[in-house]
Amino acid sequence: MTDYGHDLLFGSFITPTNADVPRVLELTAASEAAGLDLATFQDHPYQPGFLDTWTLLSFLAARTTTLRLVPNVINLPLRPPAVLARAAASLDRLSGGRIELGLGAGAFWDAIVAMGGERLTPGESIVALGEAVEIIRGVWDADDTSLLRVDGTHHRVDGAKRGPAPAHDMGIWLGAYKPRILRLTGRAADGWLPSLAYMKSIKDLVDANEIIDGAAEKAGRQPSDVRRLLNVTGQLTTSPTDQMLVGPPEQWVEQLATLTLEHGFSGYVLGGDDARAIAVLGQEIAPALRELVAAERGR
Repeated sequence: MTDYGHDLLFGSFITPTNADVPRVLELTAASEAAGLDLATFQDHPYQPGFLDTWTLLSFLAARTTTLRLVPNVINLPLRPPAVLARAAASLDRLSGGRIELGLGAGAFWDAIVAMGGERLTPGESIVALGEAVEIIRGVWDADDTSLLRVDGTHHRVDGAKRGPAPAHDMGIWLGAYKPRILRLTGRAADGWLPSLAYMKSIKDLVDANEIIDGAAEKAGRQPSDVRRLLNVTGQLTTSPTDQMLVGPPEQWVEQLATLTLEHGFSGYVLGGDDARAIAVLGQEIAPALRELVAAERGR
């Protein structure tokens, strides 16, 4: 049993389609009205059917007041890390500390190359991600008066000025599945943000947690330094089923409680672009799950 003790977060995973901008805005507003903590958006800069995610986040920051806004996750091969660091810190300050930074090593390499990015092997992309995390943290360290130098293989800065710092201790959450990037998550990230649909079984979650924990400890950190979040999809029904997140709200609460108390997850981000499901998550599932987890933790 693993429970890292983090407060619970709930969010939406909204498709940033440019074919129906009012729908994107409505789902974001519905997320805030439901009391969710997060609204998140995928980032595929090579996808002409999507709004540019960073532009969208900036626009939504001005139209919301409580939601934290998160790229889920940034396509790093097309986002230079030093520039991304300043953009994220700037938006965090402008929004009153409501930005978290989800990062990914990259995928769909043909499309990335078509947009001018460098084609990397899986191993190279993880090296590049580690270099990017170092650069981003270095830029954010505005109290350090020295010039920032990182001589990486894929990302370099040579005498960059630091700052601005984010308005709050912004989290870097990595989308990760394979052992090497999971080890990077354990030693360098603030959060792990996979999608449940990409896991073959609960055992995959267990094994991944063990890799993250081991890497964190080897780096002199505590396993609890890494928040575990999960992108989920499901179906709300009137009758219980034996399927994961296919059933009434009380079934969702029981299954998410197991993921929290036995597997350490503390953030649940719901995909599907369904305003009704967003409302049920925020108004029914989230408060019931918080109450159940608090009771179990208090035993």
